[in-house]
Amino acid sequence: MTSWRDRITINPNLCGGRPCIRGMRIPVADILKLYEADLTQDQILNKFPDLEKQDIEAAFKFVISKLDYPMLPYDDLD
Repeated sequence: MTSWRDRITINPNLCGGRPCIRGMRIPVADILKLYEADLTQDQILNKFPDLEKQDIEAAFKFVISKLDYPMLPYDDLD
């Protein structure tokens, strides 16, 4: 798969600057909310015919890249 950077776009003039799929008006957050609502990947793809499987994968990789940070050893958390 290509990098998530090839599929996730941020444009201040589109969806209030929220990250979207390939410049379409499909925010990454909407994809995650559909998963949260227990829709399967196939159901999401049926709901949004312009989406591709790689777009959904890119949405998750984008979010992971934003949350990835070095962890402190658990012993230091006391």
